[in-house]
Amino acid sequence: MTYHCGFKEPFQSVMSETVRRDLTDQGVQVVMATHALSGVERSVAKKHGGVCPVLLMADTLKIFGQGAKVAVEVAIMAADAGALSGRDIIAIGGASKGADTALVIKPAHQSSFFDLRVREIVCKPRKF
Repeated sequence: MTYHCGFKEPFQSVMSETVRRDLTDQGVQVVMATHALSGVERSVAKKHGGVCPVLLMADTLKIFGQGAKVAVEVAIMAADAGALSGRDIIAIGGASKGADTALVIKPAHQSSFFDLRVREIVCKPRKF
């Protein structure tokens, strides 16, 4: 799972084609997607200010740590990309310093977000 094209620079991927090809050659499915818990809503909040529901949901998940929010988010993104079967998964998340959280999740798509279930917290940092 990685950022969508244009995340850092317009029309540019953050993952080089060489790295992507190396991963796919090894059987890894690479998913590049918009963050499920921000996307367009972050753009609206930057331009117009105020509270936006999806950003509020993201901040609420962060009370468990950035990694928990990211793990939920990547589960949604992978579901929307067609990379999941609907069975429980282990989703891993973290912050810019690396992965620090693992959750067992029943995934769901963005359009059915409230069907997602965090079944277990395998690990998360005590201090964040």
